[in-house]
Amino acid sequence: MISPKYAPLLFALILSGLMSLLVSGIATLRATGLAPQFATLWLSAWLTAWLFAFPTVLLVAPLTQRLVRVLVTSK
Repeated sequence: MISPKYAPLLFALILSGLMSLLVSGIATLRATGLAPQFATLWLSAWLTAWLFAFPTVLLVAPLTQRLVRVLVTSK
């Protein structure tokens, strides 16, 4: 198994992978329809999107967590 110290990195990897897969699939489908080369176009778009999404999640997640702590009141 993976050490718990890598949990934030693994979270960012999985989250960015799934979100970029979904968004690139929708965008590719809207742009091309169900063209014969749809899967190839989607995979290419996904890999490019993931290349940007992963470091973005790593940078933005701590800021987002901080913002959520400010916005959420505790009792």
